[in-house]
Amino acid sequence: MKSILRRRPTPALVISMIALFVSLSGVSYGVATGFIDSREIKNNEIRSIDIRNNEVRTRDLRNNEVRGIDIRNSTVQGRDIALNTVTGEDINETTLGKVPTAATADSATTAGGVSSLKIIPVTTLAEGAPAVTLATHGPLTLVGKCQANAATTEARLAVSTTEDNSAAAGNTVADPDFDAGTSSVDLVILSSTSGVAAGNVVASAPSGKAFAGQIGMYADATGPGSCKFHGHLSLQG
Repeated sequence: MKSILRRRPTPALVISMIALFVSLSGVSYGVATGFIDSREIKNNEIRSIDIRNNEVRTRDLRNNEVRGIDIRNSTVQGRDIALNTVTGEDINETTLGKVPTAATADSATTAGGVSSLKIIPVTTLAEGAPAVTLATHGPLTLVGKCQANAATTEARLAVSTTEDNSAAAGNTVADPDFDAGTSSVDLVILSSTSGVAAGNVVASAPSGKAFAGQIGMYADATGPGSCKFHGHLSLQG
């Protein structure tokens, strides 16, 4: 036994003992100090269960590395998106429906088939001047007149047509049948004694063109007499 202890260790034994000591001391040092770096961890061995919940933070993630496949479907909500950052390029337009009122605007059936609204700007006409065109729609033309009548000035509305069997009506009178090249009777007559009033007119032609609207009318007999007209028409057909 004494002869064995007195025998010197071989160089190979010494080197292997040193390597064993270093490897054991490295692991025990990491455990003792509470610090284990990536060198002590085998590749692909850390699992989700080894990470404390809510401990992985933004600074632990490499920029531009989280992809759509890493996010559970239907978990991203509006509060997760910065305000005013989603643009038209981010949306598939084919998945969008129409705004309810826009869907009905295609045919405008809820407004009685109205295709457009004609605004008649303020139009001034001198007493005795030729009739002035206020609006035209298809064969129908709304005209304004300013005529003298004794000591008064009268503002008048009438409709002319290029289509036979047209019809029109107003506050004063209706004309159920007048033909191309002619005008209706004066549908609305406003005397200067009234000063100002709203004239309601409707007109239609057999082709389906029609309009209806309200015209503001003014008659002024002072100085040289004059009349003014303005309003709007709903155009149909």
